[in-house]
Amino acid sequence: MSFDLAAWKESYKAAVSGAFGERIVCAGLQGSRARNEAQPDSDIDAVLILDRLTANDLSLCRKLFQALPGGMQVCGFVSGKSELACWDAAELVSFYFDTQPLIGDLAFIRPLITRQAAVRAVHTGACSIYHACCHNAVFGNDASSLHVLCKAAFFVLRVKYYVETGEFIQRGADLMPLLPEENRKILQVYIASVSGKTDQMDLLHHTNLLLVWSGNLITEFHVQLFGKS
Repeated sequence: MSFDLAAWKESYKAAVSGAFGERIVCAGLQGSRARNEAQPDSDIDAVLILDRLTANDLSLCRKLFQALPGGMQVCGFVSGKSELACWDAAELVSFYFDTQPLIGDLAFIRPLITRQAAVRAVHTGACSIYHACCHNAVFGNDASSLHVLCKAAFFVLRVKYYVETGEFIQRGADLMPLLPEENRKILQVYIASVSGKTDQMDLLHHTNLLLVWSGNLITEFHVQLFGKS
């Protein structure tokens, strides 16, 4: 039986509304389900921001999420409003644009989504990918890790395009024709990894592709942040 996302959204809204009512700042959906890019086994990335958050709230969320359709696949992000408002702005760029609100909204963090925050998000994302490439090649040599690296690269590509154009493109298929060739190659590796078309024979080639790409980004966006290489 195929997963009914529309029915899940209604169940989610009913569950959190019944439990938290007017305390909800934003209840929404993120990730591949929100982008309509999900595979059958993809996670269901729920977002729940409350006026404040306690350990009792977290226990209740656990019960609510497990009782939802596809409960074993439900994960996501739960937070209090004031904590999210003080979050690292670089981490909020993708979070803000990737959230599909179902109840309330994230308007209170929109002023934090600046170009400078986005530049820093690209730089830190590229640093993480570069390090992960090196670590996997030396200590893991694991082809399954390639999907994680490619997914991270996809997120960085979206923010990079936002820095360059002021437009945030959520879906890989929509972003692909807008990118220059060297960035399309990275996105193509991500799409291949989602469809399971990467294997051990691809590991060295794709590691080198990601290593060179992320290394160049580190230098480029360091200059944008600090004005010198």
